[in-house]
Amino acid sequence: MWPFNRKAKNRRFEHHNVLDVKLSAAQARATRVRFASMAMGLTFGTLFVVFLMWRGGAWMLDRWVYENESFAIHSISVETDGVLSQDQLRRWAGVQVGMNLFGLDLPRVKRDLELVPMIQSVAVERVLPQTLRIRITERQPIAQILQPLGPGVRDQALYTLDEKGFVMLPVRPQQRAIPWAATNEFLPILTGVNHAELRPGRPVESLPVKAALRLLTEFERSPMAGLVDVRWIDLASPEVMTLTTGQGCRVVFGSDRLEVQLRRWRVAHDYARQRGKSLANLDLSVANNVPFTVVDASAVVPVPAKSVKPVRPTPKRKNV
Repeated sequence: MWPFNRKAKNRRFEHHNVLDVKLSAAQARATRVRFASMAMGLTFGTLFVVFLMWRGGAWMLDRWVYENESFAIHSISVETDGVLSQDQLRRWAGVQVGMNLFGLDLPRVKRDLELVPMIQSVAVERVLPQTLRIRITERQPIAQILQPLGPGVRDQALYTLDEKGFVMLPVRPQQRAIPWAATNEFLPILTGVNHAELRPGRPVESLPVKAALRLLTEFERSPMAGLVDVRWIDLASPEVMTLTTGQGCRVVFGSDRLEVQLRRWRVAHDYARQRGKSLANLDLSVANNVPFTVVDASAVVPVPAKSVKPVRPTPKRKNV
């Protein structure tokens, strides 16, 4: 067939897909909008359900736990290994009978108590259904420091230190389990101390003070414990420590090898006693040929019974 014999076609009867493309795009947009609406509705619905569950759970906790009288504190058990009274410890802890056992913030109670300088560590626990138990470990002072309040002022500020150099204020009579018991009567006094370092609630950084505290700790375990009464330790000299006993003996110590120096003190003490004498001066900071002087033993004040370090009381317990 020849090309020029081809019949012309009427374009009006031809089919076009333009409308079909537009309908497909509109349907796609409608589908996307529908899915987005469903997703938003599902999201908001889920959030609403979670909110209702959260509020409902909080209401149930308040109703059945935090406001339940079955968990109201009826007994507060306080145990301590020191001299502080249970009433004082409860006031510092901020707990009272009738408070909800689960509503009580135990970390807050522990933190408040451990902020007290005299307290070393605290353990707080709930004992269901109605008991709160508090266990206290107190810091044990082994020395004290007197600080003048100013020129012309006779009164002095008193600080106590434990074996690690933690600075504390003395326990007042109303804070003690036995108000009339003197807690500082047996504590040696440190002199020649930089008072700017004395900050209650924090340990001292002074090396001489730390050396003096090590000396006191070693003394309690040494052969000299119970034979003499330590009254003062002078730290005015940076090289040595001068210890004075209640019997009038002055002993000079170096800052290291304290155990060896204490043994040498015992040897010198026994040597003088065998000859009916008593040491008056002894210089243990010298490595060899230790110099010492003696006096007649009859002129020496005997060791008083109170000079022996008191034993810490057994843990106390009181239920309220």
